[in-house]
Amino acid sequence: MPPRWRRRHVTRWPPPAGAGGTVRSPRPPRAGPAPPPGHGCVRHRERTAAMFKALGDPVRLRRFSAVASHQGGEACVCDISDARVSQPTVSHHLKKLKEAGLLTSERRGTWVYYRVEPSVMAAMGRTLAT
Repeated sequence: MPPRWRRRHVTRWPPPAGAGGTVRSPRPPRAGPAPPPGHGCVRHRERTAAMFKALGDPVRLRRFSAVASHQGGEACVCDISDARVSQPTVSHHLKKLKEAGLLTSERRGTWVYYRVEPSVMAAMGRTLAT
């Protein structure tokens, strides 16, 4: 037999039938209307928050708007440069928008072309409509 200080009291949960004690009932259903489909997922909420956080910066919002409104639906870095902001700053903000899932990019020669992720506009519209 192990020493006294090594013994552990082991309990079984739920207790066997007839052992006395109470057994918890399942959690009652939530009150209020059910959330819309797709809005209960934690990852969905975190991704949506990251998108809007990325658009919270005025420079990023201007860059996103320039790409979204550009003819053909895509824009080259050279087309969306801003005279008020240096080129490394523009590249940094475009990178942050890409990391947030708002833009996709494609390298063609020495230029990088950005376009709005196809599902982003619809997802943002659904989020703002609810």
